[in-house]
Amino acid sequence: MNRKRGGCGSSAPFFFLSKLVEYQNGCSILWGLYRSFGTLKYKNQISLKEQIRSVQKVDIDALKAVLDSSELFPSEMLDDMINDYLTNPESTDIWFTTIRDNQPISIGYCAPEKMTDGTYNLYAIAVTKELQGKGIGSNMMTYIENLLREKGHRILIVETSGKAEFKNTRQFYLNCDYVQQAVIPEFYEAGDDKVVFWKKL
Repeated sequence: MNRKRGGCGSSAPFFFLSKLVEYQNGCSILWGLYRSFGTLKYKNQISLKEQIRSVQKVDIDALKAVLDSSELFPSEMLDDMINDYLTNPESTDIWFTTIRDNQPISIGYCAPEKMTDGTYNLYAIAVTKELQGKGIGSNMMTYIENLLREKGHRILIVETSGKAEFKNTRQFYLNCDYVQQAVIPEFYEAGDDKVVFWKKL
């Protein structure tokens, strides 16, 4: 499977992620991300026609279109990835989207790090291709940070590639006041480091 990790808010394929995890059904899948609800203070003013909210089942087809446009990961993987969130009232996963004119135009996924107290990982975020670079990604970051903070969580980390083509992605996190805390050499494959960013909420 090809991994694409584009810069948030840039004109490059809008994606940041790259964690292969073992799903409950035993299949290795590429995770995505969710964002949920909170009192928001945005760096970029949200249009009156836009709203960031929790993903609902009715959004699935439109979210698959966002995935296909942004090339975040294959859209056919979404059903399995989001199933626990949609069916398990006790799920701690967070999936969120930006709505414009009653249509989802972004997708995000966030989940707690196992064996931690109040630490979440933002595994992926994407905006439909034609709307990238308009501040939607920054607003999504503000949304998830506020939501986690209101729930009493402490830390949000994000991970991306160290390759040159993901320079804009890394700069995006720095612009959002994240601190680069670690580089794991050749994590994804030979010559492709994982860069870990950290923010105290």
